[in-house]
Formats: sequence, C-alpha cells, structure tokens
Amino acid sequence: MTDPGAWDSGDDRVIATAFRRSLLAIAAGLAVFMAWYWWPGGTDTESGVSTPVVATPQALSEAPTPKLTFSDVTAESGVDFEFVTGARGERLLPETMVGGVAVLDFDNDGDQDLLLVGGNHWPWSGESPLDASVGLFANDGTGRFRRVDRELELTTSRYGMGAAVGDYDGDGFLDIFISALGGNQLFRNRSGVGFEDVTKSLGVAGDPKGWSTAATFFDADGDGWLDLFVADYVEWDPELDRSVDYQLAGIGRAYGPPTNFPGTQPRLYRNLEGREFEDITDGSGVVVTSGGTAVAKSLAVCPVDLDSDGDTDLVVANDTTRNFAYLNQGDGRFVELGQQLGLAFDNMGNATGAMGIDGARLFGQSMTLAIGNFANEMTSVYSAQPGPSGEDGLWFADDAVLTGVGPASRGALTFGLFFADLDLDGRLDLFQANGHVENEINQVQPSQFYQQPPQLFWNCGQGCERPYQLAASTGDLARPLVGRGAAYGDLDGDGDLDIVLAEAGGKARLYRNEVDGGNWLRVRLRDRPPNSFAFGAEIHLIAGGVRQSRQVTPTRSYLSQTEVIATFGLGQADTVDQVIVLWPDGSRQSLARVAANQVLTVKRAQQ
Repeated sequence: MTDPGAWDSGDDRVIATAFRRSLLAIAAGLAVFMAWYWWPGGTDTESGVSTPVVATPQALSEAPTPKLTFSDVTAESGVDFEFVTGARGERLLPETMVGGVAVLDFDNDGDQDLLLVGGNHWPWSGESPLDASVGLFANDGTGRFRRVDRELELTTSRYGMGAAVGDYDGDGFLDIFISALGGNQLFRNRSGVGFEDVTKSLGVAGDPKGWSTAATFFDADGDGWLDLFVADYVEWDPELDRSVDYQLAGIGRAYGPPTNFPGTQPRLYRNLEGREFEDITDGSGVVVTSGGTAVAKSLAVCPVDLDSDGDTDLVVANDTTRNFAYLNQGDGRFVELGQQLGLAFDNMGNATGAMGIDGARLFGQSMTLAIGNFANEMTSVYSAQPGPSGEDGLWFADDAVLTGVGPASRGALTFGLFFADLDLDGRLDLFQANGHVENEINQVQPSQFYQQPPQLFWNCGQGCERPYQLAASTGDLARPLVGRGAAYGDLDGDGDLDIVLAEAGGKARLYRNEVDGGNWLRVRLRDRPPNSFAFGAEIHLIAGGVRQSRQVTPTRSYLSQTEVIATFGLGQADTVDQVIVLWPDGSRQSLARVAANQVLTVKRAQQ
C-alpha cells in the first residue's frame, strides 16, 4: 500500500541502526564467549547428550520500567474451561501442543467473547471422550461470561488445536474454523444466534489423518472473499510415536522432538463466493519441498503485507526447520522467499523450535516480526532493514539482542506471543506465554522448569539503548504455568487490553489489565460485503506527534486469534490529529480531530 503520509525516517536511521547493531553484536558475542568459558558446571543433560549452558548477557540499564500489573480474574469471570491433553504417561507428541484461544465478538453486540480450544482423551485411554472439546463464552459487557457453545450448537469432539475467525460468507458475522488432529471443522455463524457445521459441504475438512495447527482467513486473490490457509505440523500417528521411544536420561520415556517425524504441507483454499472452498494448494506456491520431501512443520502463521504492495503475505513459523515467507502475487499464487528475506533462520543462522508469531510496525514504522522459540533459544525479533534512503528494504535481520528481547528470553520456552500497547503509551509492548513440554525437565536440566511465568517486555522507545525491557514479574503474572495460546482484547469495556492464556493440561486464565495507562482510541472498521470486517486493511493514526499503524487481522500468537478492533494508546494526548484508513482495495479514507477514549466505528465511505 502507498505510504499515507510520506513518513520518511531519513539516513540517520540507517547509520544509527548499523552502528548500534555492530556495537551490540560485538558485546553480545564477547559476553556469550566469556559466559561459556567461565560458567561452572558447563553442561545440562537431556537424553544423555551433553549441551553447553550459556549464560546470557545482561541488558544495559535503562529508564525505570513502569509498574505493569495484571490481576487473575478467571474465577470471578465465570470462565471455567480445561485444556485437556489426554496425557496418561504415554508421552505422545500432541499432548504437548494443546491450547488455542480466540477473542471475538460472535454476536456483534460490541462485547468481546471468548473461544477456547482443547484436546480430548485418547480413544484407547479408558476415559470417556469429551463431546465438547471447544468452549464458547458470551460476554455480558462487564467481563463476566456465560458458556453457550452447546446451546448455540458449536460442538465438536475432535482433538482440537486452535481456531481461525473470519466472515467467509459475507453476512457480517464472524465464522469459526477449528484446526484439529484428525480433520478440521468450519462452523457458519447464523447471525449470532447459533452455528452450523458446514465442513463437509464447503470442503475444508483436510486430511482425516492429518494434524492441523495454525489457520487464517485472508483475501489471497483480491476478490474480496476471504480465503483460508491451514498449516499442518508433522505426519503423526500413535504407533509411529511409540516406536520412536525417545528417552530422557534418568527418567524414562519422554516426548520426542519434531525432528523424529516427517514434515507436511499446508493447504490453501480459495473461497468461491461463500458457496464452497476450492483446494488450490497445488500450483499456488505454498508447497515447499527439499529433495522431494516436505519441509513444513508449522505451528503459527502471520498474515502481513511484507512488501507494502497491498496484498496480504504470509509468514509461517516452522518448528526445527526453516521459517517460510510467502509473498503474494495478487492472484492466489505465492512465492516462498524466507531465506532470501532473512526470515528463515535466527541470528546464528540456525533453524529454531519456532512456536508463536506476530508482526507489527515498530520503531519509526519499521516492520518487525517476533517468533517465540524453544528453551535456550532467544525469541527471534526480525526487523526490516533500512535501504539507502531510509525506507524499509525487503530484507530482515534478527535483532533479538539489539532490541533487548534476546537475553531475557533465552531461558524461556515460548509458545504464544503478541505485540500490544498494554500501558497505552503509544508504543507496542511484547507479551510471551511460556512453558516447557517435558514434565520432569528440571530433574535433568536444572536451569529449566515445566511451569514458567509469562514475560512482558515494556517498550521504552527508540531513545533507549535497547528498546525492550523485561518488566519485573509481579502479582498474578509472576505465577508459573504451562503456557500455550495467548490473545488480547478489551474484555471489560474499559478501553485497555486484557490477556487470555491457555495452559496445557490446565485451565484458561484471564488477566485484567490494572495498568495506570494513558488515553486511547479503539477503531472498528466496517467494509462493504463480502469482506465486512475489512481484513487486510491498514489503520494509520497520528496523535501527539506519534505515528502508529495497525493491519486488521485477528490471526497471531500460537493457535490463537485476537479481537478484530485495533487499539491505539495515546499517552497524554486527548485528541487524535488524524486517522487514515487504507481499505483492502487500496482506497483511502481520512478523519481529523477525533476525540480520545472512545470506540470509533469507521464505515466505508460511499463512492
């Protein structure tokens, strides 16, 4: 899309970025070497293999991090949902992955509701299978919820993984796609009063033996109808898993890594005007092979316009193999350029145990993508690199250390993560949900724990040596859990963003935002059908001399969806100078002098 206000950042950004990256890279390299050389003990042991324990360099001192307080209000909210994994000691890989969450307004009453996706008991376990492995909770507008999935016929007994939401039929209500082990399901929203399973008639069930994970609705071919991308993880069945017989030294059978299982391929479905979906995977460019073998082991997808051409591209996080970047050609075909764009590997040139992903425009409107990784791997923070005139070039570098996220994230095993302005100061913070996959990991790796506290990285701005600083874990967010999916939304209607977490084998957690933040503006777009929620649109805002941008899509994090409304923190500004909407077809609409602290609904202007 064209730049809404010719927001140049200038040659000084090029010089400053390169200089800071060089200094910090040298410092980080020396710190890692010295830590490895001097660290007492020097090894952790897993599966009988010794690996060096690397002490991470400490972040430089910065401005004091403000108090960022969140309260666990799960019990009083009325949300009571367990993410069943089926774990009974067999250590089967899907048990480590369960836990998707979605924040959505399914009935269009203006309140953000919750969709929670759990697994199920294994058929051979002797446990009665759940007939409702998905929970839908309606919000009364104050942050109190009532479970309604059964009465609205949103029922499934699948071993669920995650969700995608989008208005596939253009009727103005969000429909729900459930990714699962053993076939997926699509539920049509009947005007907010019920759901209809249309999986078979629309042709999106996928492989009945497959294992689908991340999914997203987006317009792949520019016709206005939302298409569907569905990622798969690995080729899996219980007998293959048992035959792997992965062992944890001194413990016994353990969960085998994805390297023990063959890769898969994603699926791309073209929306035929809401009547059905056509599988256009073959020939679309989303199939990636190496030596005739499928490469993908996908857990998350981020729809984002990487090259600013108005088409939605896809960045896919793959576990232990290279990440993908699919550039949209505008007609439903894609070119995979992850390696060429610098998004395939981390800052050491390695494939990571990539779990969750999110993308946003940070630091002078530069595109940034964050990917949560396995334990002893930093969270990757890929920043678009400036060209010779200061504009973003179409290549990225992993600036995990430069941003300040890397050192503090190395010890965590991160699944869900997202960018959000949690203190409403006009800068996007980074939140991570953490938790290991191995119950007894602490017995063989003393530096690791099964339950891990979430992490909140406060964005202190470009003026700081390292823009992201780890906020001290206090209150309810300091409590460890086995975190998986994570999403945000204004659940209690007070304008700030609350957090929803999934815990594998545990219950959903709702955290109310208690931060004493600034002013805000929430922007809801209403486009003409069929893309009634304006997926793919961009919202640009200028207030108090601060420029901010959001792209409209709920898909982010790990197996999760956030609210469709875009929330902008304004700090002390009580008026927004300008709101600019770049609609999915490229047309532009502008509003001036908008009052703060309101939900602003912008409808497409008549032409």
